[in-house]
Amino acid sequence: MTPEIVDLAKEKNPKIIITVDNGIASVEGVNQANQYGIDVLVTDHHLPGETLPRAKCIVNPNQHGCDFPSKYLCGVGVIFYVMLALRAELRKRDYFKDNMEPNLMQLIDLVALGTVADLVPLDRNNRTLVEYGIRRIRSGQANPGIRALMALAKKNPSQFHTSDLAFSIAPRLNAAGRLDDMTLGIQCLLSDSYEDARFIASSLEALNLKRRSIESEMKDGASIQLHELNCEAQFSIALYDPTWHQGVIGIIASRIKDKYHRPVIVFAKSEEGILKGSGRSIQSLHLRDALDLISKKDPSILITFGGHAMAAGLTIKEKDFDRFVHFFEETVRGLITSDDLELTIEVDDALNFSEVTYEDVEHINSQVWGQGFPLPIFEGEFEVVEQRILADKHLKLNLLLQNKVFEAIYFNHSEHLPRKIKAIYQVDSNEFNGNKKIQIQLRMLT
Repeated sequence: MTPEIVDLAKEKNPKIIITVDNGIASVEGVNQANQYGIDVLVTDHHLPGETLPRAKCIVNPNQHGCDFPSKYLCGVGVIFYVMLALRAELRKRDYFKDNMEPNLMQLIDLVALGTVADLVPLDRNNRTLVEYGIRRIRSGQANPGIRALMALAKKNPSQFHTSDLAFSIAPRLNAAGRLDDMTLGIQCLLSDSYEDARFIASSLEALNLKRRSIESEMKDGASIQLHELNCEAQFSIALYDPTWHQGVIGIIASRIKDKYHRPVIVFAKSEEGILKGSGRSIQSLHLRDALDLISKKDPSILITFGGHAMAAGLTIKEKDFDRFVHFFEETVRGLITSDDLELTIEVDDALNFSEVTYEDVEHINSQVWGQGFPLPIFEGEFEVVEQRILADKHLKLNLLLQNKVFEAIYFNHSEHLPRKIKAIYQVDSNEFNGNKKIQIQLRMLT
């Protein structure tokens, strides 16, 4: 919440401004609101800096002294608890004696969507919120906007999974904020009718297709830069191209982090002489703390920064990019060791497919899985019977295991495999024209 945004809000003559998923670093913005006599309620989950905004009230489970046990709530989770507390207080005051009491569980699918989309760890509390949200979606009672996006993604409500929120619904909503105006996504979720939501969702679908095209071009450009870098000798990666779209740099950073298992920050031009960066980190490096250390070493290098352990955003001057790359590498080397750069995947066990049915796989996949609570992963040796490349980016295979042939998919892998492989994989269910099969999803070769 910047002073400029407060100026816009002032035109509506508000008595109070309530922030959601932001505000904990908005010292100047809150000061501006105070000067106008507007109260501010900050609700946020991002880590506070050394100076807190002088808001009327701050609700943030990660602020010093807060004893709320669920520290991994996302922004929508925080405001949901604020609404629960407000309703409880209004009950005490008999407010609902003459007024209709809201059923806040009607919003739980939106809470689930935000929790999954923001990639916060699924601790016990967050898993509960997501579980009830998924139940509402499967019962056919989802928000009209979510239903419209599900229809475009060809998702069956009764078979809806947590992964569908992450990989089908969230990207379509995020496309609006990345390429155009996030208002479009908000309007979709605020639509009271399915028809209105479907119309808006069609625009979001078009934006998401455009986002994919831009992402593909940026990935090609990033690959060229990465080829010129000796990534294996570095502890961090920072990339910049003046042609890149700032709405997509977070996705590119995430892809590179997954491939090289290093903290990554990708920059794009924000305005003349200014770069906007989006970073993703590995488990052993707290990204916001690393940026804070850089800021303390040289206060002039970061214009703004914020975020949390696994993701952060920042702005720097374009002329300072090379200097930042040096500081970032130096700081990361001081915080982690070379052992931290080795990717470790915890495998559940080998899977005996003679004892596993399609129904077993469906039951497993119907549970709530996600960040910090991953779907079971297995390891096995396969014989490649058949393979072909799909859409120049995925590998479709038939694999022989335990005298059975299984269909398999290896996403984002466009090179053929040898006849015999050892791989880490997950099991999935696949239904086509009423034919139900177990499908293997390869994660990586070992």
